Amino acid sequence: MTWRGRAAGGLGAILLLAATALGIGARDYTAPGPLTAPKVVVIPKGAGAQETGEVLESAGVINHAAIFAIGTYLTKRARGLRAGEYEFAAGISPVAAADVIDSGKVVRHRITIPEGLTAAEIVALVDAAPALDGALDAEPLEGTLLPDTYFYVLGNTRSDLIARMHRAMERVLAETWKDRAPGLPLASPAEAMTLASIVEKETAKSAERPRVTGVFIERLKIGMKLQADPTVIYALTNGGSRPLAHPIDHDDLSIESPYNTYVTKGLPPTPIANPGLASLKAALHPELRGELYFVADGTGGHVFAKTLDEHNRNVAKLRASQAGGG
Repeated sequence: MTWRGRAAGGLGAILLLAATALGIGARDYTAPGPLTAPKVVVIPKGAGAQETGEVLESAGVINHAAIFAIGTYLTKRARGLRAGEYEFAAGISPVAAADVIDSGKVVRHRITIPEGLTAAEIVALVDAAPALDGALDAEPLEGTLLPDTYFYVLGNTRSDLIARMHRAMERVLAETWKDRAPGLPLASPAEAMTLASIVEKETAKSAERPRVTGVFIERLKIGMKLQADPTVIYALTNGGSRPLAHPIDHDDLSIESPYNTYVTKGLPPTPIANPGLASLKAALHPELRGELYFVADGTGGHVFAKTLDEHNRNVAKLRASQAGGG
C-alpha cells in the first residue's frame, strides 16, 4: 500500500471514530435520563453550559455533563440557558432538560393568606415561606394586607411580597369605598377597614356578615358601645403577636385599652385584623334591620335581637339548650 493509501485509510478511521463519537453523543443527548421521580434543581446565576450540566449531573437529572454541554452548543441553546429554579420530570433527556431551562419557566411558589389574620400572623407566614429572600424592611400596619393566594419565584424578596399584598388591599379598599351605601356613620376608608376587620373576626359565615355589620352600624348611629369580643382579644394578645392565654371572661371586658370596645365608644384606633373582600363589602353594604344585639348560637352562626329583653331571652334559651345537650 502506498503512503497515500495508508494516509487515506488513517483519515477514514479518524472520520469513522468521530462519526461514531458524534452518534453516541447525539444518542445520549436525546435518550431518557436517570431521574426516577420529578425533581427541582436550582441553576445558579452565571452558570454556563458546562457548569449547568455539572449541576444537573450532580442532581441525578442527566448522566454526563459533557454530553449536555456539547449538545447545547451544537443546538445553539447554550446562550439561552437561564438561572432559576426548575422542575425536571422523571426520565427527562438532556435535550428536554435544556428546553426546560431555555424556556425560563421557573418553579412558581404559592402562599395563601387566610382572611382575618393579624399583621403579625401574616409576617410569620411570610418569614417562614421558602425561596423568599431578605428580611422585611418594615412591619406592615394592621389592615393593610389583602388576604389572597400569591405566587412568587426563587429570589423574590419578602418586602416585595408584602408590598404586593399592600397594593392589592389599597386597590380593593378604594373600589369598595367608592361603591359604599349612602348614609353610613363611617368618615373614611380607614374606618371602613376597621369595621370590616371586626366583622371578619365576629363571624365566619359569609351570608351573615352584612347582618352583623348592620348591628354595629346601628350601634354607631346611636353612640352605643360596640362591645365586640374580638377587639378585647386583640388587646389581650398584643395585636395577635402572642397566643390568648385563656378564653376571655368577664374580668377581661374591663381591661384598659383603646381596643376594648366594652369600655370605649366607637371604633378602635386601627383595624384588628386583615379582612377579606367579603367582609369589606359587608362593612360598606350593611343589612339594617334595627337589630342591636347578637349572640353565638354554637354552630358558627348567631341569633339576633332588636331589644335587650329579646337578647336576654335568646341567651337564656341558648344556655339552656347547651346545658341540656340539645
